[in-house]
Amino acid sequence: MSYTEIFFLAIALSIDACIVSFSYGLAYNEKRLQNSALLASFTGIFQGLMPVIGYYLTGFVKTYIQPYAGIIVFLIFVYLGLRFIKEAFEKKDAKQLCIDIKCLFLVAVATSIDAFSAGISLSLFGNKILKPALLFIIVTYVNSSLGFWFGGRLKNFPTRGLEITAGILLILLGIKAL
Repeated sequence: MSYTEIFFLAIALSIDACIVSFSYGLAYNEKRLQNSALLASFTGIFQGLMPVIGYYLTGFVKTYIQPYAGIIVFLIFVYLGLRFIKEAFEKKDAKQLCIDIKCLFLVAVATSIDAFSAGISLSLFGNKILKPALLFIIVTYVNSSLGFWFGGRLKNFPTRGLEITAGILLILLGIKAL
């Protein structure tokens, strides 16, 4: 696989992280720089880490995990989406939507499952993994940041509707994974 193809693969793999970050950008009005950097860091690092794991576990993954990847992503995104929708109806002085370590970890894993599979593909094509993994990190970090900030541009819309929309987007991503 050429580096041009790997670059386009990096862009394609980063789309889920961009969409999820857009959803978070819709919902978060406080500590935007910190939250954007945290979300982009988690999604970027996992987008680079997962293909490395897939690369080295190619045989095991094909046999035991791959058949369930869609279900795993579905469950994580539906959980996060329902949480967004539930929190849209809670009082605003209640805890804001989750962006704690647990949620960031779940988002990062869910958005990088495809990258895990890409690592398997890179292994089967005979590519090395270090440069593609670094490219995946950089591209995902940038796209995640852009998604978050673009979503933030719509923050003046009614908050409840945006939070529900963000939850629905996450659930649709989960359904897409099936």
